[in-house]
Amino acid sequence: MAVVCAMALAFTLLLPLSQQQGGLGGTATGGQGVAHGSQVRAEDCEDPQDQSLSPSGGSGDTPALDAIKGRKDRRLIVGVDTNSYRWGYLDPNNPAGELEGFDIDLVHRIAEDILGDRDAVQFKAIPTSRRIEAIQKGEVDMVVRTMTINCDRIGQVAFSAPYFVTGQQVLAPKTSTVTGFNETLADKKVCSAQGSTAYDNLKAGRKNRDLPPSTDIRTTVPNQLDCLVKLQLGEVDAVVTDGALAASQAAQDPTVELKGSLFTDEYYGVAMKLGSDDLVRQVNRTLENYIKDGGWEASYEKWLHPTMDQGDKKSASATPPEADYK
Repeated sequence: MAVVCAMALAFTLLLPLSQQQGGLGGTATGGQGVAHGSQVRAEDCEDPQDQSLSPSGGSGDTPALDAIKGRKDRRLIVGVDTNSYRWGYLDPNNPAGELEGFDIDLVHRIAEDILGDRDAVQFKAIPTSRRIEAIQKGEVDMVVRTMTINCDRIGQVAFSAPYFVTGQQVLAPKTSTVTGFNETLADKKVCSAQGSTAYDNLKAGRKNRDLPPSTDIRTTVPNQLDCLVKLQLGEVDAVVTDGALAASQAAQDPTVELKGSLFTDEYYGVAMKLGSDDLVRQVNRTLENYIKDGGWEASYEKWLHPTMDQGDKKSASATPPEADYK
C-alpha cells in the first residue's frame, strides 16, 4: 500500500503537466479529428494492429519530425503513465527521482533515434481518459502508455505497429469467490478506467451475456491504478484491466491475484496525431531495430519478467509481436 500511495502522490505532482493547453504548434500535420488518406476508417477496420505504416516509403517529406527537431527546447514531448508499476512509474526508492519502466525505456529509445539523445524527453502525465484528447489537441507528440490499438481509436489517432501483446483479465482479492470474466461476477461491483478497452469489454460482456445482467460496471476512474485503490478500500469487488497491468498490480499488493485467463487479445501501440505519417514511420523503424538488437528483450527481462513469468515458464507476452504493415 505504501508503494501505491507513493505513486499516487507522484501522479498528483505531475498531473498539472497533463492539463496544460496550447499545443505544440506544428508538431504534426492534420488537425484534430481530421482523418488522413492513409488511415483506415474504423467502420472498415479489421485487425487494427496490422494497419500501421511501413518504416520505408512515403513522399520523403518529414514535417512532423522537422517540427520536433526545430524546437528551441529540442525535446520529444511524450504522454506517459507515472503510476503503473514496472511500466511507467516513480520508484520512491530511486534517489534520482526519474521515471522508469518498460514504456519509459521505449520512449528513451525513440528520443535517441529522433534527436540523438535518449534523455531529450519532456514527460507529461496523461490520465487514461485523456490519452486521445492530449494527442488531438497537440499537447504531446505521442502517447506511450500501455495503449491498446483498436478499431475505434485508429479513426482518432495514428498508431505505430504493436510493441506488446497481452489481453484483458480480472483482478480480485485472493479470498474472493470471483473466478474470472464469467457468472461469478454476478452482483459484483467491477471497476475499470474511463476510455479503456476494459470498460468496452465490460459493456459488451453484459450485452452478449458473457456476464450476468446484475454485474455492476458503473464504477470508472480516470486512471487505472485508482481501481486498485478502490479494490483495497472495499469499494469494488473486482477490477478488469490488461493482464500485463494486472500482473504488476498483483505484485504491488499480495492480497489480490489474477482470476481466470486472458479473455481478449490486446496489442499496445505508440499513438500519434493523424496525418503525422513521417513520425509514425520513424517510430516503426525504431521498433524494428529495438526488437532486432535485443533492446526490447532486455527491457522485458528487467521490468516485466518478475511479474509476468512463472519461474522458467515464459508468458506469451515475453515474445514481441511481429509487425504486419498495411
